Amino acid sequence: MNIKTKIALTALLIIAMVFNVGCVGSKAPKQEVDTKEPKNLSLKVGLMPAVDAAPMLIAEKNGYFKELGLDIELIVFNNAQDRQSALQTNSIDGAMTDLIAVATNVNGGFDIKATTITSGMFPVLVKEGFAEKKDIKVAMMEVSVTNFLIDEWLGNDYNIEKVFINEIPARLEMIKSGNVDMGLFPEPMASMGALDGLEKRIYDPEDGYCPDVLGFTAKALSEKAEAIKLFHEAYDKAVEDINKDESIAREILIEKLSLKPEIKDSMILPEYTKTYLPDNAYLEKIISWVENVLKKDMNIRPEQLVERKFVE
Repeated sequence: MNIKTKIALTALLIIAMVFNVGCVGSKAPKQEVDTKEPKNLSLKVGLMPAVDAAPMLIAEKNGYFKELGLDIELIVFNNAQDRQSALQTNSIDGAMTDLIAVATNVNGGFDIKATTITSGMFPVLVKEGFAEKKDIKVAMMEVSVTNFLIDEWLGNDYNIEKVFINEIPARLEMIKSGNVDMGLFPEPMASMGALDGLEKRIYDPEDGYCPDVLGFTAKALSEKAEAIKLFHEAYDKAVEDINKDESIAREILIEKLSLKPEIKDSMILPEYTKTYLPDNAYLEKIISWVENVLKKDMNIRPEQLVERKFVE
């Protein structure tokens, strides 16, 4: 074999080796890089010491959040001011609140939306032996669900002098001392007051809706929509449990809210409902009432108060 032949064979061998490597490389599976961000399935939700909290407390106790892969922290706030501060600083993602608070927040530039009604109960308390009269003094918070419901329930039957007292214990004392005639309180705080000799009077919401809601911040709705959706699924499952046996709601409220066991059977529970929201006519009514109380127009629309995508 002459030198030229050797060179030609060597060149062919090199070309064959390069071609073979190329073919092997083309058959190798590509490594796909997952560029999707992991879903954030954690939530911090603020509760108030009210019967509305029962479905969420039961969902936690029965492990419904965990079953759905949710990391949930439920935080009980004893007053609305602390809850509001936690929402505005994004220390929590959402909280039990009411449509009056949602409307005033949105009007003030803080974006929060209701995702479901939570079925609260608000008995009116009077002193035992109260003598009926046309002119009455009623203790309540000013721009609040208590003020709204007093107007709705008592406005046609009484001439009302409103006495604005934020703290529940102070309101209770004003009734017991006779400095005011009535006050409106969330249950089970109303039943705690009844232990001291006050009488509960029950009224039904005129439109079939309670203004109490669960609300989430715009930040949470944007960043944690999947977690919020699953949260409502667990909530609905707990509602089903309560509707089969309401005693579990009484027991969890006594346990988790550190209530006196004596009120277990006297607590007035609402008809717990699965995730739902009121119609726009009711939201318009809320906006109009707040405008009247604040004595100014609010440039907000019903759809700014609610997020309906989590409703069944």
